[in-house]
Amino acid sequence: MTKADKTSNVGNSLPAPRAADALPFLFDDLDGFQARIAGRQIALFLDFDGTLTAIAERPELAKMSEEMRTAVRRAAARFQVSIISGRDRPDVEALVDLDNLIYAGSHGFDISHPHDHGQGAPYRETIQNIGEELYGALSSIDGVVIERKKLSVAVHYRLVAEKNVGKVNAVVEEITKKYPDIGLIAGKKVFEILPPVDWDKGKAVLWLLDRFGDNGDEVLPIYIGDDVTDEAAFKALSGKGIGIFVCGDDGRRETRADLKVRDVAEVGRLLALLAED
Repeated sequence: MTKADKTSNVGNSLPAPRAADALPFLFDDLDGFQARIAGRQIALFLDFDGTLTAIAERPELAKMSEEMRTAVRRAAARFQVSIISGRDRPDVEALVDLDNLIYAGSHGFDISHPHDHGQGAPYRETIQNIGEELYGALSSIDGVVIERKKLSVAVHYRLVAEKNVGKVNAVVEEITKKYPDIGLIAGKKVFEILPPVDWDKGKAVLWLLDRFGDNGDEVLPIYIGDDVTDEAAFKALSGKGIGIFVCGDDGRRETRADLKVRDVAEVGRLLALLAED
């Protein structure tokens, strides 16, 4: 039911996506991974939900463990760490609760950086109006959660009875079709409504790399994520960095990631490895 996926378009001959089942597990060839990162300056980009914490039934129930917070803190002491989330930026900042990180909310539209990329700002009122309409039309359906953020809206239906999922789908489609240019992406039991701008997590990652002073082969960007929206970042870094897919049981999904880890626990294990002296 989604409109065209606006992922980053870097180059004209990108490798085709492949089923996640075909990706190698990072920890099955740890020596090979360590050889790839040896001597490189890492710029680490992390999704939040499904990556640093398990996906919760309701967004407000997500909690990051102290063990994971420690792992992120130690990684950030060694290199630049950025959190790239679909959540509202103040929300993900409060959940991670660490200084010395870059936070990008609303899929990279709202970034805690001194320089403002300005993407999406002219559509803030439109996005908020859509959020109001969706809330009015869907709030009576048990289990629907509407997240109205600064520059995006999320409609979560993980807790909606199967018999009502089609109604949620129809309402989202009916309201968003009044705004033909608006961005609409389907994630894991969620619809994301975004400004009609050629911007996504991949564009945000490349923009941040430029701000960091991307020094060619010296910098190795690594992106870890689990959702469909993270594919934009995997695509943007294809041939330039390393994309790591947190696969869970989503083995048949097509992805442009290079490697995979099994779950949030393995993300924590990987962060601890990266933070080692």
